Amino acid sequence: MSQTTNDLDWAASLREQMVAELESAGLVLTPAVAAALRAVPRHVFGPEEPLEAAYALHTILHRTLDESGAAVSMISAVEVQAMMLEQAQVTSGSRVLEVGSGGYNAALLADMAGPDGQVTTVDIDERVTERTTRYLAQAGYNGVNVVLADADGGVPEHAPYDVIMATTSVQDLPPTWVDQLAPDGRIVVPLRLRGTPRVVVLVRDGDRLVSAGYELGHFVPVRGRSTPDERSLVLDEVGVTLRVDGDVSADQAALASALHTEATVAWATPREVSRFDGLGLWLAVNEDAFGMLNATTDAKDRGLVAHSWAVGIPAILDQVGRSFAYLTLRRTEDGPQFGATGHGENASELVARFVDLIEAWDTTSLDAQISLYPAGTPDDVLPSGEHVRVLDRPRNRVVLTWPTQTPQGV
Repeated sequence: MSQTTNDLDWAASLREQMVAELESAGLVLTPAVAAALRAVPRHVFGPEEPLEAAYALHTILHRTLDESGAAVSMISAVEVQAMMLEQAQVTSGSRVLEVGSGGYNAALLADMAGPDGQVTTVDIDERVTERTTRYLAQAGYNGVNVVLADADGGVPEHAPYDVIMATTSVQDLPPTWVDQLAPDGRIVVPLRLRGTPRVVVLVRDGDRLVSAGYELGHFVPVRGRSTPDERSLVLDEVGVTLRVDGDVSADQAALASALHTEATVAWATPREVSRFDGLGLWLAVNEDAFGMLNATTDAKDRGLVAHSWAVGIPAILDQVGRSFAYLTLRRTEDGPQFGATGHGENASELVARFVDLIEAWDTTSLDAQISLYPAGTPDDVLPSGEHVRVLDRPRNRVVLTWPTQTPQGV
């Protein structure tokens, strides 16, 4: 992309427009985030894109692919980056570690941390760190430390960090990140909870980390030692896949065959719900054999599935992994009505179980408290009760607790 005076003036104008749109959408709330977004030339980090596209709210810049053609690194849409910057609360003088490089986000963090702060970005892919270094220099952010390493070990030489921000998703938080966090620091991380990612803000509370809010967000998984233990099962080549954790029993051939059998459908009681992203997390942690169904619009148009949602569709499997059911939604005069569509020999039992879970969900309790305890923490130390769920990981015990009345503020 040529850098003429007209281009630079137009880019500055587009940045102003971008910030105005983000503020109007409620995604930019603080002057520091707005100032960083106005200052950093986003187009420098995505020279393949036209200027207008580089500053569009939904544009993802430059995907780095692996040998199979799958994206392993990308610069997220600016609407997502703005959300995470607000969560991070970086201030002048902050020391920040970014996990997963790209350049643009590191520049934003450096702008917010100022000359008295320090930003370090780490990535396992040399292609990514080389590109990051080059474009940070072009944008005038030579002070950012760019490190080629497996982020599982953090970057101890620049610790402690006031903020650790991961731009790749993890299933099990590395203890080194906690070790390298300042006492009053915060971790902003896309945490995969049975395949349902939430961008969680974690702060210290004694020996545990507790959430100070979270948002829905989808990111490529981290690579290296912390790579999530998940499988993606192709149920139909036209575009239907089921993603499950590695410990979930799932017979790919049987599930693919089940998809093409007649569907069994059941519905829960209609009720008013302002937003239902909390339902997906409720389902995920209350059902061991859980997965996320992803389907293309072509698959929906062909009648293979009832929905095609960009964020994926919550699904549950039977114990032997040969039948499945997924969340269904329709509008009625009495409000939204959730239900389940099932396939396979145990479809009837699964949709009944699914509807029971939907009925048990308290629509006023949209947000859970998420806590991370070190692996090996005794059960009697963990919260207990009807609305508590423990997900055991190799290095953490993840505990989700739902309030019974008023939703927790995010």
